[in-house]
Order: sequence, then structure tokens, then C-alpha cells
Amino acid sequence: MAATPDKPAPAAARRKAGRHRGEGQWAAGHLTPLNANEQTKKDDDGLNVRTRIETIYAKRGFDSIDGADLRGRMRWWGLYTQRKPGIDGGKTAILEPEELDDSYFMLRVRIDGGRLTTRQLRVIGEISEEFARGTADITDRQNVQYHWIRIEDMPEIWRRLEAVGLSTTEACGDTPRVILGSPVAGIAANEIIDGTPAIDEIYRRIVGNKDFSNLPRKFKSAISGSPLLDVAHEINDISFIGVNHPEQGPGFDVWVGGGLSTNPKLGVRLGVWVSLDDVPDVYEGVISIFRDYGYRRLRNRARLKFLVADWGPEKFRQVLEDQYLLRKLYDGPAPEVPVQQWRDHIGVHRQLDGRFYIGFAPRVGRVDGTILTKIADLAEAHGSGRVRTTAEQKMIVLDVEEDQVDSVVAGLEALDLRVTPSPFRRGTMACTGIEFCKLAIVETKGRGASLIDELERRLPEFDQPITINLNGCPNACARIQVADIGLKGQLLLDDDGRQVEGFQVHLGGALGLEPGFGRKVRGLKVTSEGLPDYVERVLRRFQEQREDGERFAQWAARASEEALS
Repeated sequence: MAATPDKPAPAAARRKAGRHRGEGQWAAGHLTPLNANEQTKKDDDGLNVRTRIETIYAKRGFDSIDGADLRGRMRWWGLYTQRKPGIDGGKTAILEPEELDDSYFMLRVRIDGGRLTTRQLRVIGEISEEFARGTADITDRQNVQYHWIRIEDMPEIWRRLEAVGLSTTEACGDTPRVILGSPVAGIAANEIIDGTPAIDEIYRRIVGNKDFSNLPRKFKSAISGSPLLDVAHEINDISFIGVNHPEQGPGFDVWVGGGLSTNPKLGVRLGVWVSLDDVPDVYEGVISIFRDYGYRRLRNRARLKFLVADWGPEKFRQVLEDQYLLRKLYDGPAPEVPVQQWRDHIGVHRQLDGRFYIGFAPRVGRVDGTILTKIADLAEAHGSGRVRTTAEQKMIVLDVEEDQVDSVVAGLEALDLRVTPSPFRRGTMACTGIEFCKLAIVETKGRGASLIDELERRLPEFDQPITINLNGCPNACARIQVADIGLKGQLLLDDDGRQVEGFQVHLGGALGLEPGFGRKVRGLKVTSEGLPDYVERVLRRFQEQREDGERFAQWAARASEEALS
């Protein structure tokens, strides 16, 4: 059963919606748009805007763009207007969208599974240099983001990307976003199962398919067979995580309903085991539930996590099996707890075939077109021509012969891409921030890079895993609630009473080993200028007070407020 505005769900299905009849669920028969976003999507599918971009807007320029396309449908093709330069964070929430809009765009290139060839990477680098003023950020969802994109250049950018098999289709918008995948799928010696075929089949069925291009909100997904749990599965709408079933063998455990932002929730297990061949069917069933039963009345309740929280995993599984799959799924085991905290694949590691992969860390995901082109040159000269992005704003060169490892490491280090980074370079992540983002209040990328430098200088002996995540607003694109030290941007008053950029501090969040949200100490806020002093102080206290083998998150959970201040 699939409900759409043109094909309502059967009466029986509408009756099952229960107390949520007022949430705008299609399956409950509420097909009249209840807010402006829903009206925009009903007026025209976001996928249709590409034709207007190519035939009208690219020829007539920025001022010709219809407002509903500009701030809505263009996201279906990876385009957001970026922030006009010179607008401080205090004006973020009070200016109208047209006052914040610059006449340039952020463009997101989706890289499903983080998989790239050197030819693709070189094209990404060339587009960066020619059309994006050199910008190219690696995101924590394995994508690459450009800035300074002109609408006039989009037809040529699409032509070049699609010529090498890349896409911006549904990289943004109320759509099935990029599918995260283990960056070492198919090559890691300890892999439980390779999820790559499922990623490819889901992409073939779902991406660009108008049956799934009008969702209540964005839909984030992940598939990994790595025992390191390397795709942040707890905070996706749906995740498939590799497990060994005692009778069925290798397959996937299914999680649903994760997400952060201003109302964070960790995903829950459905308690099922799914074979590799069945992953696409289960994915399609879950995204269909979201489409049909998802809450469309209020945007701030339109993510799948709210439906899962209301239904519970048992009912969600029952609806999935009875109404969408039309069959029962096997009960299955939970994934094993990973044996290490780092899961970014940084360093030199032996592959299943005896060759090596080499993971390296830029500063807070920030690279440029020239660097990406040089990475492609290195990978082509010393590997097989394959590279991958990670869900931690990192990259990996694959298939390096043993006698070529030192050459690749030296080449990467010469580009300031660390193969053996400090814990601060390795564990610091930042969102786009006020430099380009219209939602941001404070600067993040530059602040994160300078924080790394300061901590390396002040704490050269620090050797514990630590994650420091900086976010420019409350929306948690950089996962502040699940970092050891999560920093949420906001405006503060300094000692002289001046309004300055700063952060609310979250401490002791985690994914993987013991997933949970960070602790907030009452009144604990720090100015951007005072950030290095604060982080140094709290890390020194951790070193002084930690018990043998204790991780930062464990210490932060038991430490006194005085120690954390």
C-alpha cells in the first residue's frame, strides 16, 4: 500500500493512523498541504526544477529565479543559496531570506558510499578551481561541498560531473540523501559483509524516482559491514549494520529513527536480520512508511525519529512487515561493541588482498581543488586509482602496494594531509559556519583549524582519543551532542559586556562504544577567543583525574561541574 496525493491510502490504513490524524499524514487521508513547504512540493516536484535551471535561469541569471525554486526546489539538485558576506550572527534570525541570500550557491556533490575514482576526484578538483573559487569541503556525510557557484555555470558543471558518473541529484531537500557506506567496504580484512551491492541497488531504485521525491523531510541512511561501526549508524533515519546471524550467516541489523538537530534521538533496533539481497526491499519499505505516515504538519516534527518515538520499534516493524514487505523478517542479533574508539580508518592498514589503504586527515574537512587534484595524482601513481571519503571528514587512498606506502605517506604529508595526525587534528570536526551558511551564528571552520594548532602547541603529549565538534548553530550538522567536546555556536557577552561569538558546551557524548548525548553543565559557555584556554583546561583535568583505561566520555559523566568548567 502506498499513499500519494493522487492515490490516498485505503480506508483501513487511514483508520490505523490513530491519534496522529492531525499530523498531516498521507496514510491518514490528510493530503491537503498544511504549511508552505508542503504546498511548494505539491505545486511542483523538486526534480522538475532542473529543466528551468538549464533553460531559463542559467541563461537569464540569478534575478530570474522564482522564489519557490530558489529557496526550495533547487535543493533537490544540491543547490542552496549561500550567506551574503558581511552579515553578522546577530542578524541570522531577524533578517528575511532575501536579505541573507547571496547571488551564489553552495553545491553538494553526493558520493554514495564515499566511493571515488581518481578520474572523478580530478573532475571535482577542476570544477572547484574553475567554478567555485577553489572551495571543496569534505563533509561528515562523505560528500563534497562547493561554494561561490553561479547559476549560469550549472549546466556545464552537471555535464562534467555526469560524464564521470557523479551526481547532485537529491543531495539536499526533502529527499533520500546520500547513502553513507563503509569507506573500506570490500577491502578491509576484518569486514563482516560488503554492503556495496545494496547501496548501488538502492540508488538505482530510489534516487531520482518521483515516488520518493516528496518526503516529509530529509531521509538519511547508512550501510556498513565494518565491525568498527564507521557510519554513525545511531543518528541516521535508517542504518544497516553488519552482523553474523547464528543460522543465516553474515547480514545486517536494522536501525531506524536516529537524528540530531534541536531534538536529538538515537536510532533504535528493529530486532531483525536482513540479508544483503533484501536490504533494498527493506530500505524501500522504511522510506515508504516515512512518506506515507510521516508527520507533515509541522516542519520541526517531520523527521522519521518522531514517528518511531511515537510508534515504538515493535509497531514500526509490524507495519513494515504487514503493509509494505508482506512477509516476516528474521529476528536477529545486535552488532558487537567495537574494540576501539577511533573508527575513521586513519593510518596505514593492510587490505584483504595484501595491499594497503592509507587514511589521512585534512583540517576540519577543508581542502581545495588543487589539493584534490594532487591527491588524485598520488593515488593514480601509487595505487589502483580508487579513493574514498569517510563520515568523519577524512579521505582514504586504496590499493597501495607495500613498496609504495612510504611514497604515498610522504606525498600526503607534503600536502599537510596527516596520516599520523595528533588526536586534535584527527578528532576535530566543523560544519560550514557563518562564512557561507545562512543559518549559522558563529564562524567554525577557521576556528576549528586554529584550535587544532593551539592544542598541538599547548598539549603535545596528549595521546588519548578525543572528538571536538564545532557547530555554527543549534542544528548539529557537526554532531555536537555526540562528541567528547561538542560546541554549539551562539552569541555571548564577554567580560566587557560586548556581544561576541561563543559556544555552549556539551561534554561526554559518544557514538559506537557507549552511544549517548553529551552533558550540559549549567551556565557553561565559552567565547570563541577563550576556546583554546577552556579546552586546554578541561583536557588537563581529564589527564589528572582519569582512571586507568578511562575514556574522556566516561570521565566527563562522573566529573564534578567544577572540573568541567
